[in-house]
Amino acid sequence: MDPLDGIVQTLDRAAGATVAQTTFGLSPATMLLAGTDWAIHLARSPGKQVQLGAKMARKYMRLFDYAGRSSRDADAEPAIQPLPQDHRFDDPAWKQPPYNLIAQSFLLNQQWWHAATTGIGGVSQHHEEIMAFSTRQILDLFAPTNWLVSNPVLQRRILETGGQCLVDGFNHLIEDMQRQFRGQPPVGAEAFVVGKTVATAPGKVVYRNRLIELIQYEPTTEKVRPEPLLIVPAWIMKYYILDLSPENSLVRWLTGQGYTVFMISWHNPVSEDRDLNLDSYRRLGPMAAFDAISAITGTSKVHAAGYCLGGTLLSIAAAAMARDGDERLASITLLAAQTEFSEPGELGLFIDEAQLDILQSMMWSKGYLDSSQMGGAFQILRSNDLVWSHVLETYLMGTREPMIDLMAWNADGTRMPYAMHSEYLTRLFLNDELAEGKFKVEDRTVTLAAIRSPMFVVGTERDHVAPWESVHKIHLLTGAEITFTLTSGGHNAGIVSEPGRRNRRYHVLKREADGPSYDPSDWLERASAKDGSWWLEWGRWLDERSGEPIAPPLIGAPEKGFNIIGDAPGHYVKEK
Repeated sequence: MDPLDGIVQTLDRAAGATVAQTTFGLSPATMLLAGTDWAIHLARSPGKQVQLGAKMARKYMRLFDYAGRSSRDADAEPAIQPLPQDHRFDDPAWKQPPYNLIAQSFLLNQQWWHAATTGIGGVSQHHEEIMAFSTRQILDLFAPTNWLVSNPVLQRRILETGGQCLVDGFNHLIEDMQRQFRGQPPVGAEAFVVGKTVATAPGKVVYRNRLIELIQYEPTTEKVRPEPLLIVPAWIMKYYILDLSPENSLVRWLTGQGYTVFMISWHNPVSEDRDLNLDSYRRLGPMAAFDAISAITGTSKVHAAGYCLGGTLLSIAAAAMARDGDERLASITLLAAQTEFSEPGELGLFIDEAQLDILQSMMWSKGYLDSSQMGGAFQILRSNDLVWSHVLETYLMGTREPMIDLMAWNADGTRMPYAMHSEYLTRLFLNDELAEGKFKVEDRTVTLAAIRSPMFVVGTERDHVAPWESVHKIHLLTGAEITFTLTSGGHNAGIVSEPGRRNRRYHVLKREADGPSYDPSDWLERASAKDGSWWLEWGRWLDERSGEPIAPPLIGAPEKGFNIIGDAPGHYVKEK
């Protein structure tokens, strides 16, 4: 490479990193282009302007009408109802004047701004989504629930505590700031210790390379199915979401169903790992694990399950295996994992050329993306639930939400190496190469259409990371038999759905190999609705595709080079 090219790249990356630090990783070019696109097209749309003016007039009339009716009847029908997921105004205090009018005014204003930022001819879909999202963030910031003068629930709390809640809230704020500065986990997370209170399923580390540790779990039944099961978790977080507390551990449940379970535990990358790319994760991850499992168990067939990004990686590996005639996969399970990225949900707001350039500049100096930066993006996507409600309850109301295992796990993030994350976002999110038949593994194209192993695919109803409608598109990419399940809950809690948990439900429908596919709405009408945990459905599905139980295999195989390295959960999961 020309030395001048290296200097140019260094200067550009340094400048981009500086910009990223001041904009919290958001591309100012993207925001400016979106705002300009919206403003120009709105300015040349007199019809839309008239429509918005009429909408505003109607909303004020509805507000004035409600003001008159509510003055005579406290239970008068409101002018507008909050969205089903919006619980900010549930407290009865919001029905009392003048707070009822404040809340109604905010909700009507929120609805008007949604109309003002959508449906304008000529605005690109990406820019429209950015404008609608950005406007919603601003409105959420100035919501009446966030301010003392307009929040009757907060005022009542202050009176009840004699102002002590504000003192407690300030102390919580100082404590949280100190913990963040020191790199410590949030308050209460210390009660969930990896290997002691979470990630406690007994097992041994039987293989290790520079990227993964492979855990083989001890059998809990006298006999096991002859086909072991490999779990490929996402590398953005620690694997133990699938082995949380003993009562909600998917690993423990699977071993209790008579399966030999193997788990990949990812190394937490450092600067020296900057050049690990997506194919490194495939080769050193699931492919290395398949080789180890085959050698340890002597089996020719393996069930494989992938969660989130781990499911996407498993799909790529499975496509390459099908291309190369590798028939080891007895079945494939994808848990909240996308394989088609044209409609990735609101996470796609952060994915375009300008945004990726800023992101690459952020990673350039360190060689990785820190977990806090990705976690911040996820929090913004659900700012009502994860940001402003937390600020209100913790720092103004003075109360802390009790820490639970899932929250402690969520705070235990991992880094992502520069090469892998750049390639993943560019090739999959931005260019959608896997779905479009352009993705290459070892310089040869792979296609999901080559996969013929039966598939069990799970989407979750309230998934802000992998929307179930996007997950559902696997039906369009392969003719394999697919049993698709839509479960209640979100991206994490919907997957951790142990039998016996209250208020769990799911829909399920099987498509035979090469059978007809339906769009998400038609699928939902045709699917069977069931109460309870989808784990039970999956267990029955696995049993139907497994052989008769046999004596469990030994743990490890020293004679084949797979010695027992140590006890589960191993070393990599504890890397900070």
